[in-house]
Amino acid sequence: MDKFDKWNKIKKKTHKITRKLGIKPREIFWAKIGQNIGDEEYGKGENFARPVIVIKQLSKDLFIGIPTTTAQKEDNDYYHNINYINNKNEMINSSAMILQIRVFSKKRLTSKLGKISKDDFEKIQEKMLKVLFPLAEPRTQ
Repeated sequence: MDKFDKWNKIKKKTHKITRKLGIKPREIFWAKIGQNIGDEEYGKGENFARPVIVIKQLSKDLFIGIPTTTAQKEDNDYYHNINYINNKNEMINSSAMILQIRVFSKKRLTSKLGKISKDDFEKIQEKMLKVLFPLAEPRTQ
């Protein structure tokens, strides 16, 4: 319960944030995603943060995002392995956790980390559709 109490204090401060932040699809930001329940992905460190890929901005404050992990996962319908150059000019190997897709407030974002390739973004979108709409016909071009 101690982690939930610490997260609740950070969440209260995060809720008060009023800055305006521009985001674009494919960008990766540190996001305070919190201490969550069960198998929901949670953040790490003192801010309970994790890198999140911006999929689509929904409103001035909300966006669809996919958390990432540096633990290499098997590349399948639920995970997609990516590489990107971060803001320190380092190559980062990561896995997009497509099964953890969710809506986030931009207030949770702290700093931009990098941007994934167009090719990886398209593959993530295809896998995302399979997760969200398993019976839908594949898109034709």
